[in-house]
Amino acid sequence: MSHPPNDSVPSTPRVSRRGILAAAGAGAAITAGSVLPAQTAHAQGFPGRGRKVIPGADSAAADGWKVFSGRKIGIITNPTGIVRDGLKSIVDAMAESGKVTIGAVFGPEHGFRGTAQAGEAEDTYVDERTGVTVYDAYGANAAKFAKFYEESGVDTIVFDIQDVGVRFYTYIWTMYEAMIAAAKTGKEFIVLDRPNPVGGAVHGTMMTDGFTSGVGKDKIIQAHGMTAGEVARYFNGELLEKAAGTTLDEVQVVELKGWKPDMLFHDTNLPWILPSPNMPTPTTALLYYGTGMFEATNMSEGRGTTLPFELLGAPYVDHRWAKELNQVGLPGVEFREAYFTPTMSKNEGEVCGGVQVHVTDPYKVASIEVTTHMFTTARDLYPDDFAWRALDGSNPGRWLGLLTGSKRFQELFEAGKSAEEIIAAWRPDEKAFDAVRQPYLIYKR
Repeated sequence: MSHPPNDSVPSTPRVSRRGILAAAGAGAAITAGSVLPAQTAHAQGFPGRGRKVIPGADSAAADGWKVFSGRKIGIITNPTGIVRDGLKSIVDAMAESGKVTIGAVFGPEHGFRGTAQAGEAEDTYVDERTGVTVYDAYGANAAKFAKFYEESGVDTIVFDIQDVGVRFYTYIWTMYEAMIAAAKTGKEFIVLDRPNPVGGAVHGTMMTDGFTSGVGKDKIIQAHGMTAGEVARYFNGELLEKAAGTTLDEVQVVELKGWKPDMLFHDTNLPWILPSPNMPTPTTALLYYGTGMFEATNMSEGRGTTLPFELLGAPYVDHRWAKELNQVGLPGVEFREAYFTPTMSKNEGEVCGGVQVHVTDPYKVASIEVTTHMFTTARDLYPDDFAWRALDGSNPGRWLGLLTGSKRFQELFEAGKSAEEIIAAWRPDEKAFDAVRQPYLIYKR
């Protein structure tokens, strides 16, 4: 997801849908939208808390879609935007009901039906099943969204995507641009809320001036601990006035039922639908808000394996990395010496030594802290090999800055500071952001 190819907005390669979807009609079997087993506590091997959570989309469906009565909606969604009954797309369910006027669908990174890989999108097209025009919204700025709104004649914008709770996952930035456009053009904005799969706590570093990009367009912390509905309220209250010169009169949120901020995804009894092709399980999401930072290094983050963001390594890594990491005794994780050959992305086709991060207690995992220890240990063990991955072949460290939001992490790391010293440097960010977000929280911490 977090693939910034330059210092502004990610490029948007396109994929042809005809060969993929012609036979499938609605693309029900596409990898990016595949439904995994429900990822219950039993399936994950964790105790779980077993509450039944009802997403906003299901509440809206149960109420006969009355929230959309008299409206012509444009909906930002992808394969995760489902209703529980039949595990079908919310767009298909609304169209079949005959009770909702759908003027447009806006497809984010990976597309509405999920046919595209990381850093890719689907072209604008007419959906075969519903007849609704699907606009390519990946990388779209507010001006482009405003044009979409005008062309489609929609009066209400709806957001229904299962996010993973980290700043450098691009879906919230699609929502951000859509909100700016809605505020400027007088459209209504509704979020059908879904759980934050990694819970309600705040982790990591704050975005700063000079480091915004397509994977972090404005000031929010690395792991914000908010649902999409709460993020939208935060955007409207804290960021839109400066970004748009105005704000929305209201961000309407169809709230979750039964969700508590101390829950992780395996507590919800909801099915896990891949938010993107390299996010196969809730455990991946639990680690991603930290291990996603490996994209800024010359190590493989496990893309092109069956365990992205859980398998990390490089051709120069040996058995010492796992041994050193286990000696740290980080809570909630253990490290297994592992060898793998990525089939895509960095180190493609090369045998990599490294580790698999095993989650032993998901409630104790602080992934950014885990990753910081992994970075410093690799730095100390492999000083001649471990390096930052440059953007466009130049500017090593810039990518890390885009992911962490400033130069601070890089500067402390390159000064030889310990993991504990680096972690301590962002504690004030966490405290300050937690205070700022309080008025926008729906599910009280």
